[in-house]
Formats: sequence, C-alpha cells, structure tokens
Amino acid sequence: MLTTVKKLIHIFLFSAIGLTSCQKEKSLVTGSTPIAEQEMGTPSNDPQQHELQAYANWPETFESGTKTAYTNGTVTFATGSWSLNDALVGTSTSDPKVGTKSVRIQNTGTVEMNFNLTNGATSVSVKHAKYGTDANSTWSLSYSTNSGSTWTALGSTITTSSTALTTTSFSLNVTGNIRFRLTKLSGGRLNVDDFSVVDQGGTSGGGSTGGTPTRDNNLEMGNPSAATNLATNLSNYLLSKSQYVMSYNNGRGCANWVSWHLSSAWKGAATRCDCFASEALLPTGFYKVPSTAYTNTGFDRGHLCPSDDRDGSATDNAATFTMSNMVPQAPDNNQGLWANLEAYCRTLITAGNELYVISGAYGSGGTGSNGGTTTTINSGKVTVPARLWKIIVVLPVGTGDAARVTSSTRVIAINVPNTQTSNNSTWGTYRTSVDAIETATGYDFLSAVPAAVQSVLEATTDAGPTQ
Repeated sequence: MLTTVKKLIHIFLFSAIGLTSCQKEKSLVTGSTPIAEQEMGTPSNDPQQHELQAYANWPETFESGTKTAYTNGTVTFATGSWSLNDALVGTSTSDPKVGTKSVRIQNTGTVEMNFNLTNGATSVSVKHAKYGTDANSTWSLSYSTNSGSTWTALGSTITTSSTALTTTSFSLNVTGNIRFRLTKLSGGRLNVDDFSVVDQGGTSGGGSTGGTPTRDNNLEMGNPSAATNLATNLSNYLLSKSQYVMSYNNGRGCANWVSWHLSSAWKGAATRCDCFASEALLPTGFYKVPSTAYTNTGFDRGHLCPSDDRDGSATDNAATFTMSNMVPQAPDNNQGLWANLEAYCRTLITAGNELYVISGAYGSGGTGSNGGTTTTINSGKVTVPARLWKIIVVLPVGTGDAARVTSSTRVIAINVPNTQTSNNSTWGTYRTSVDAIETATGYDFLSAVPAAVQSVLEATTDAGPTQ
C-alpha cells in the first residue's frame, strides 16, 4: 500500500528507473470513492479485525457450467444459479482464464447472481481482462439487498486494458442478504473469472487451504505498475507468458518487474537449457537485447524468474532464458546470496506451501567483476541497476489465494545493492518492508489484497527463518 502522501500525488517522475507515469489508484474501491484517495486509519492490533472469511464454494471459478451462446440465459455454477445476459462461458485460447473457463461478456451484457448470500459482505474481488485483440472495456459492479428488486453501485467504473487477468477488489460493509451483478458498459469484449465474496463474520483468510498444488495466476497479487500491453507504452509494457508476467522497460533494456507463481506443480525434471535468446514477443519498434549483450561486461545475465522455478518442461525452462527476464547482476551477488534465496523459496514449496514472487531492479550504477561503477552496457542500451529487490508471499497450498492472505501471512521482502561485496552478507540481512520498496520504486504491491491486510503486511519486516 502506498503511503498517504504518495496517494495525493497524481503525476510523478520515476527518475531512478527511467519511467514516467501517472499515479495509479489501488485496485480496491469502496462506495463511490477509490480507497487510494482516502487516508487509511491506523491498523488495529486485533487480528480479528483484519482476517476475513470467504463463503463456502467461493470463489466462483465458472468451471462447472456451460453456455456457448451470447443469448440471455441462466447457468448453474458451483455457487448457484447465475444469469448470463449477452454473455457466455468462454473456453477459447483467446479467453483469459484461470483453469479452462471464464465468462465472456459483449456489448452491455451482465453477469448476475440469482441467489442471496446470507451473511453480508465486507469485500468482493473479480479477475478481469479484455478478450483477444478487442478494445479496452469498461464495467461496473453493483449489489442488491432485496433479492434484485433494486441495485446500488459499488465503487466507480473500472477500465480493463490488459489481456492478462488482473484482480480488482471492492470494499463494503453490508449485513444480511446480498447478491451482486457485474455490468459491461462499453468497449470490447470482457472476460471475468474467480469472483470472490468475503462475508461479515470470518476469523481467517478467504479461499480454502489444502488439495493438490496447481499452476496459478502469475499476476494474482496485482499489477504493481498498472502496466498495459499497448505498444506505445515503452517504459511500462505488459508482457505476459504462461510462465510469468512482466513490466518491460524499453529504455532500460530490461524488466521493471517480473511476477510469477511457484508451487510444486511448476517443478519437474527438465534440464537447464542455457538457451539465452532475445525476446521475440516484444512489439515492433522495441529494442531486442541480444544474448551477447553482457559479454565481457563483468556482469552476469541475472534471471529475475529463476530457471529452477520453471523446470516442469523444456518449454517452461526456455522461457526463463529470454533476455527480457535478465538484468545485469554482479556475479557474486547473483551466484551467492540471490541464488541462496531462490533455493530457500523452493524449500518452502516442498514443505506444503505455494509462493507468489515479484522481483525487479531500479536505479543505475552497479559494480561487477571488472570493478568500478558501471551505469550502462551494450552501447548504452541496457541499464545496470543499482539495486535488486524481491517480494515473496508465502501461503499454504490452497485456492482463492489473494483472498487467503491475512495480516499473519508471511511476506519476505529484500532490497540488495548490485555489487560484488553485497555477497559478504546473507540474504536475510537485506530484509526490509514492502512499504520501503514501494517508496523506492513508486510501485503498488499486493493491490489485490484487502487494504486493511495490506497496511499490516507491508509495514512489517520479516524475521522468519532463512534456511
């Protein structure tokens, strides 16, 4: 969660990272005013106030129903009966989805619950993305406390501009019966998935714990820089692969950040390919850093999403070797404390956890094996960062992951200088708070998590085990 002062700044310059951007709102809204524009109160020390409970059978994943036409009709899903008007259940490769299905809406269609939840609601979250190459889409969410006789708008209009699923959360305080309706307002076709509602009386995180580990949404915890996949967005371009999602900065020749999910479902026996290659998926006009750009510079081609986190198949592993996933990293840093933290993360998944990891770099000026301070390589086309950071959210294996994050969830954050001597200390000595990394980068992390939970987690520095 960004500090209150930042939230009041609407335009700022990311001078340290070469990214100019409008100050974004958080993806959590309440009433008609985004929470990003409100001053949050002091967090309570009472964990009951922050830890919330999702309804049984939620989130609604839309996996159990079928509807192949846009004509108005009802579909029975896991949570109950829903009306899909000018909407269908999408299964094509162009439908962004978690699993095999999501709901696709066209024109001014609606997705509406035909049943009530009986214990009110404190939070609602929806994953959304635009369909295929369609134009951006706008939509709104409303609720009814009288079985659909009248409806009340919840929050402001939401604009969907990415083909990667993004989670938007809404805060409210309603008791008793409640149901929800999502209405598409304008633009291209819209996909929605994983509709989650948190009730009034819970004492633990939403979603459910247990079951078989799965490969989940790499952007589950939010889009830190509000990146988009517009080719004109040179400094904050959203590049999505099944293995990870990133914000790419053409001016720096590397990613601003990379976000990925890690569970044992991603692990396998594929060998490390060492098949470094330029990034073919960048738009026309972007500079595609060659695999030889770091040669004799004194810096490693440092992975942001590690090779060993994606050895489930040869394809998965090769995806981590594109140059968009690399930053110039001091060799002792890369092969020492950074590799040790990556290995520690993999021990956490063997202990029954799943992780959401976001990693990046900022600033300019690092010290590699050649000594001195280097600001750029590859004839000035690749910036050598001053610091590298990583944020790790640790959850027991389960479903509805963003809704399961509570004020007691372990979050590890580190911020490390890009120098050879940084390896003189262990990674644990570089632990910091998420708030501190937000201040350094201007990004908004964990935006899919309820604001009250964020305020606790992001102010805390991890003190847990390191091996």
